[in-house]
Amino acid sequence: MSAWQHTTVLLAEAVEQLVTSPDGTYVDGTFGRGGHSRAILQRLSPAGRLIAFDKDSEALAAAEAIGDARLELRHASFTALAELPPASVAGVLLDLGVSSPQIDNPARGFSFRADGPLDMRMDPTRGQSVAEWLAHAGEREIAEVIRDFGEERFAGPIAKALVARRTQRGPVAGTLELAELVAGAVKTREPGQNPATRTFQAFRIFINAELEELPQALEASLSVLQPGGRLAVISFHSLEDRIVKQFIARHAREVVDRRAPFAPPAPTRLREIARIKPGADEVAANPRARSAILRVAERTGVPA
Repeated sequence: MSAWQHTTVLLAEAVEQLVTSPDGTYVDGTFGRGGHSRAILQRLSPAGRLIAFDKDSEALAAAEAIGDARLELRHASFTALAELPPASVAGVLLDLGVSSPQIDNPARGFSFRADGPLDMRMDPTRGQSVAEWLAHAGEREIAEVIRDFGEERFAGPIAKALVARRTQRGPVAGTLELAELVAGAVKTREPGQNPATRTFQAFRIFINAELEELPQALEASLSVLQPGGRLAVISFHSLEDRIVKQFIARHAREVVDRRAPFAPPAPTRLREIARIKPGADEVAANPRARSAILRVAERTGVPA
């Protein structure tokens, strides 16, 4: 068993909203450590099926222990949803949070709580690490990433400090060194938050192309979901929640053609079902749940 345990956020709420037919085929687009997947399997009949995606080979290794013939594992991003047959799925779940084993394991480089290599890749077998990117990225590019993906006011000074450090002694390569450098560049701090929090978030989102892949997966869900199928997405920060909220609103809102104001509005592809946040008890037991938002929508019969 892994030394780093994971507590699944909004477990009961997400599965309750997602599984509407025990005989259906469902997708867990972010297997993580399998909390949602195990709960989904418990609600499925022998005829039900679950397809689970994850970039992280460590997550898929943990999934092998489930040993359920109804579970199909795929080492891929949830953008691979697009490869599934049209209208073949009764529900799609996307839990956009980073799993606790990824955060808590210093070797993965996601956290400043302990020193480790500055990696942050969800799939460490592919692409460049944060350290490799920082070794050559320009000051303007670094600042844009920190500002756009971390919503950090001091993006400019942080980028300047990173480039100065690289020029003087080589690029920063460890998590604690990055956190210390950021702390020196941030002039004011938010109460209760490490000054490096936003920068770490920004680098993780950027290096994993998270905000590029999310819209692709959401669009793919329109194709693969059956009429009446559910889309359930758990987000943990405003950037990704905004994408999910706007996507659902765009496809759930009736649009009237201004050129033909008396014609019926264009039919919608989604119907908004719910917006759910963790209760006080869950947040008290698992502080990492405090920013989570679950949004649920149902597919209509309108073709994608």
